[in-house]
Amino acid sequence: MQYDAILIGAGQSAPFIAAKLAGDGKKIALVEGSKIGGSCVNYGCIPTKTLIASARAIYMAGRGDEYGFSTGPIEVNFARVMERVNTRRGEAHSGMDGWMRTMENLTVYDGYGQFIGTEDGLHQIQVNDDVISAPQVFLNTGTSPFIPSIDGLDEVDYLTNKEMLELTDVPEHLVIVGGGYIGLEMGQAFRRFGADVTIIESSSRLVTREDEDVAASVLEILQAEGIAVQLNSRATTVSQDPDGTVHVTLDTPDGLTQIEGSHLLMATGRRPNTLRLNLDAVGVETNERGFIVTDHKLHTNIEGIWAIGDVNGRGAFTHTSYHDHELVMDVLNGIDRDVTERNMAYAMYIDPPLGRVGMSETQARESGKNVLMTVKPMTHIGRALEQGETFGLIKILVDADTEQFLGATALGYHGDDVVQVVSYYMATGVTYHAMKTALPIHPTISEFYPTLLGELAPLA
Repeated sequence: MQYDAILIGAGQSAPFIAAKLAGDGKKIALVEGSKIGGSCVNYGCIPTKTLIASARAIYMAGRGDEYGFSTGPIEVNFARVMERVNTRRGEAHSGMDGWMRTMENLTVYDGYGQFIGTEDGLHQIQVNDDVISAPQVFLNTGTSPFIPSIDGLDEVDYLTNKEMLELTDVPEHLVIVGGGYIGLEMGQAFRRFGADVTIIESSSRLVTREDEDVAASVLEILQAEGIAVQLNSRATTVSQDPDGTVHVTLDTPDGLTQIEGSHLLMATGRRPNTLRLNLDAVGVETNERGFIVTDHKLHTNIEGIWAIGDVNGRGAFTHTSYHDHELVMDVLNGIDRDVTERNMAYAMYIDPPLGRVGMSETQARESGKNVLMTVKPMTHIGRALEQGETFGLIKILVDADTEQFLGATALGYHGDDVVQVVSYYMATGVTYHAMKTALPIHPTISEFYPTLLGELAPLA
């Protein structure tokens, strides 16, 4: 069967490209071996943020005395929590799945696609027993959990982000290997559900892509809720008793030690889903980590083949994947766009959340630019004080020569939304003076941006 375009993987980029191409009257095939919607809809953003919302509601109810009311003992009905999670992700999945399967000019193939070659300019894909071909192929296969080699791990019933969402009871003691976004978000949520939580991180600090003061504030947030954090600790061996108890041996600066838990979550990063694609059959290039190499317009080294979403290594977020689809569609329609023009922005949904755009302070210091910086702890911001949400900080970086924003970090109350103020200003290319003289709304967190910009100073 020949198509005008084939899309392999149905995450947060390919379905929207498929819809636009099919809407233009082209004959399209969408190939998906798991669930339409990808990680975001089924195992990531939608279910985990729904879970986190329940955890926050429980946490806030427990702070009643601070706000002048009493709730009495709080009982967590985890079955109800998961019912809410599954309802939300079920609605999201069924909506996207139904949209794809009823679309005119679009055929959905349920199975994993792999290249078998190229002939007369048509790339050939095998899906189950079918062979389909097209001059254009878009790869949107995403990523999966990266599991490191740890002695005994293969014999342990460990969890990944996917299995965490299948739990029916709150773990008694959740041990998490990995101090990145998934580990911290799930660790805090399950601590609020009532689990004891221990987070193991091999580095000297959590969230290693962030600045040291940000990482220290994140650690403070988690420890304030009773989460145990083991830094500079590497898991060397793992075992499990017949009753399910997990034993993790750690190599720490003080020697070997052991931690026992009821459940083990491996949150040690992600790897690209490229092994099933048989990329060698058509010569698509990958890098040393297995991500598909693309140019700045997301085209691979092979004519007619694009890599979009997490699998291209240019972002590991739903919003970057969706942005990829917009860029590719513009390029296909003759509009000159370049992926390097976007300012990377993202958030980590611990509570309070961390939002960041552009450079960190560390990156700014390494850039060789003439940099101005200002930092304000949330304890100095009126709205945060009024809300009783004083953890965290806001940091802004400016190029002293161009007077344009280089980046910003907002860790604190509504930090994910607060940082987008800077993100949108950065997209316009205006100088920081445009924000400094703008009229803010009081009382908000963002109203402090003009004040902060009046306190810019050269990096020491």
